[in-house]
Amino acid sequence: MEGAEEELARRSKFLSSLIQKKKAVEQREQHDRLNVRVRASDMPIALQNRAFKCARDNLDSMPGKLDSKRLALALKKEFDSSYGPAWHCIVGTSFGSYVTHSLGGFLYFSIDKVYILLFKTAVEPLDH
Repeated sequence: MEGAEEELARRSKFLSSLIQKKKAVEQREQHDRLNVRVRASDMPIALQNRAFKCARDNLDSMPGKLDSKRLALALKKEFDSSYGPAWHCIVGTSFGSYVTHSLGGFLYFSIDKVYILLFKTAVEPLDH
């Protein structure tokens, strides 16, 4: 009986690794399709994908020159309405930043030649 349990555990582990590899390949393919490169993140994959799609859709709808304020506002509104308030977005081709963010609420990525920093801060009342 022990041998059967060990074999079942081994097969389960093998199948899990195949599923993880398939998901990783699908994620890379989506990044390639959208021309996205994740620079740093602690954000769940589903939220990352939503940010990538929102950014890609907005960039594709811009005629000619990048409107970084418009793109930042679109991402902020999308995330505020979907995941609650206190999202911040910085968009540009060259910027520096140092931010404090909520756990699971940080994404820094590039799409085409545009860099995007999207992060959520905790909403706490100010002490006076």
